[in-house]
Amino acid sequence: MNPSTLIGMIGGIAMLAALLIFAAEDPALFINLPGLAIVLGGTLAATFISYPLREVVRVFGLLMTVLRNERLYIQRDMEELIRISRLWMQNDVRAVEEELARVRNPFLRTGVQLVIDLTPEQEILDLLRWRISRLRAREHAEAKLFRVMASFAPAFGMIGTLVGLINLMFILELGNLEIIGRHMAIALMTTFYGILLANLIFKPVAVKLERRTEQRIVLMNMVLQGISMMCEKRSPALMRETLGSFMAHYEDEIDEAQLPAMPAGVPSDDAGGAGKHRG
Repeated sequence: MNPSTLIGMIGGIAMLAALLIFAAEDPALFINLPGLAIVLGGTLAATFISYPLREVVRVFGLLMTVLRNERLYIQRDMEELIRISRLWMQNDVRAVEEELARVRNPFLRTGVQLVIDLTPEQEILDLLRWRISRLRAREHAEAKLFRVMASFAPAFGMIGTLVGLINLMFILELGNLEIIGRHMAIALMTTFYGILLANLIFKPVAVKLERRTEQRIVLMNMVLQGISMMCEKRSPALMRETLGSFMAHYEDEIDEAQLPAMPAGVPSDDAGGAGKHRG
C-alpha cells in the first residue's frame, strides 16, 4: 500500500475515533445510515448523470491506484535509454533490437523503435508529444471526476439536512426538547457526512491522481529528451547528465543560501564576478 495513503487513512480514522470518544455525548448519534445513504446515493446518481458509464465504473479502479504503492522506474528507464543509445552510436542495430526487446516501458519502446526505423526526428517528437498530451488529458479528466464528486457530496448532505428539518417541523408541537434535539442532530448528520466524504476521500484522491500524473509526465519528458538526443547521436555521457537533471531535487533553483557552505580554499563559480556585487 502507498505509505502516504496509509498514514492518511490511519490519521482520518484516529480523528473520527477521537471525535466519537471525547467530543460526543452519545457516539451512536453519529451513526445515521439513512443520512449516509442519501449522501452516497445522491453523489453516485449525480455522477452517473454527469459522466458516461465507462468513466464512472473506473472510479473503483482509480481508488485502487491510489491505495497501491505504484513505482516509477525513472532510474531504470534512464539506464536502458543510455545503454541503447551507446549501441546506436556504434551502429549495432541488432544489439539495439535485442536490448529493446527487454524494455518494459512502452513509451520508451515506441520512441526507440521509431529511431531504429529511421523515422525523421521531428515526426518522432511530434508523436511522443501527442501521447504525452493524451495521457495528461485522460488522467486530468479522471482526477476531475473525483473533484466533481467532492462538490456533489456536501450538496446532498444539505438536502438530507433539509429533509430532516422538514420532519422536525412536524414534531415541534409535541414540545419535548429531548426529542426535538435528537432529531435536529440526526438532521445535521447528513451535512457532516457530505463534508467529511468530500474533504477526506474525494478531494484527496483527486490531488493524489493529479500528483501521479505530474510524476508520469516528468518520466515521459525525460524519455522524450533522451530519444531526441539519441536521434542526434549525442554522447552517452552528455545524455546521462541531461537526463539525470530530471531526477535531481534542488532545495531552491535560484538561491544558494540554503546550500551547505563550500570547503575553504574552493573557489565559487561567481568568484570575482557577481559575488563581488552581493555587498
